[in-house]
Amino acid sequence: MNIATHPFDSLMNITARPPVVFVRGEGSFVWDDSGKRYLDFIQGWAVNCLGHSPSAVAEALAAQAKLLLTPSPAFYNGPSLKLAKALVDHSCFDQVFFTNSGAEANEGAIKLARKYGALHKNGALEIITFEGGFHGRTLATMSASGKKAFEPLFEPKVSGFPKARLNELASVQRLITDKTVAVMLEPIQGEAGVWPTTDQFLRDLRELTSAHRLLLIVDEIQTGIGRTGKLFHYEHADIAPDIMTLGKGIGGGVPLAALLATKAVSCFEHGDQGGTFNGNPLMCAAGLAIMQHVASPDFLKSVADTGLYLEGELQRISARHGLGEVRGRGLLLALDLKIPIAGSIVTQAFDDGVLLNAPRPDALRFMPALNVTREEIALMIDCLDAALTKTGAARRVA
Repeated sequence: MNIATHPFDSLMNITARPPVVFVRGEGSFVWDDSGKRYLDFIQGWAVNCLGHSPSAVAEALAAQAKLLLTPSPAFYNGPSLKLAKALVDHSCFDQVFFTNSGAEANEGAIKLARKYGALHKNGALEIITFEGGFHGRTLATMSASGKKAFEPLFEPKVSGFPKARLNELASVQRLITDKTVAVMLEPIQGEAGVWPTTDQFLRDLRELTSAHRLLLIVDEIQTGIGRTGKLFHYEHADIAPDIMTLGKGIGGGVPLAALLATKAVSCFEHGDQGGTFNGNPLMCAAGLAIMQHVASPDFLKSVADTGLYLEGELQRISARHGLGEVRGRGLLLALDLKIPIAGSIVTQAFDDGVLLNAPRPDALRFMPALNVTREEIALMIDCLDAALTKTGAARRVA
């Protein structure tokens, strides 16, 4: 019998983790097993949209757990019907398929597009995606992603995902052939360092795909559910995509994601798609609680306002230390450090009790709870200022 020498050894070593164990969270803060408190500006990679352990989610889970956990997807259940109706009522889509993760939702979007191509476009199966894009870690979603680090992994990949360049419509147009069925993109490329599409590019892309009878798929796993100040990012461009995927924030901390599509595109037949836990009432009860909170116009306005405040504070820090631009929208922002010091900043901030994320060696990403306060932003900014000073890697300017 193998005996682990340390409690950490029982988990597969798939990422670098600091040697602490988190045991409790509340709002923008989380505590480790030594009692140390951390201000969290990662929030599970934009997952905890109302912060750690929000009462709305906790109460919804507790109440639903006493009623019904899952009857299997072979039967209807109340929370999934209510959540699907809420998503349809607040979007341009007609039907919803629930999944457990964003990658699974994107996998479903790929399958749905290919099924549509088989039925309506003479077997067209290629989906144009983008350099720098990230759509998940299944074989198909890794293949759809434009992340350089994925290229040598787990070969052979799934074929059929030619790559265009973000915000360059001509690069998309050059890739369109009779094999093309769809174009798929993130409105803001989070993992690549928070690189946003322009609203005009999204409008032009919608016009181009419509002209060629192609589906437009928006991966809103990171940008959806209020993250950018609208319930869904596509609303900023005033377009109507054919397919959208959601994840992360839709569950507020529990594993829930969704694939949404218009009625014309919803062509799955019985047996084409499924999943043991998909649409289970426990997770959908949490999602319904999130939607009831986040979909409020007043709440969305507060996200937009707070995002502008955070953006302004990051610009002030950038000017103070001679750094680069602030990118993004709402409460999904990045600070360009211009030089590869992000890792040292993250480490220093962690030691000082603030959780930050470095999607690239030269950039920091900020994904706080959507209800983060200005006082909490000020605490983070003070820590970031101190960390930049301590590293000695950024110069001060008057």
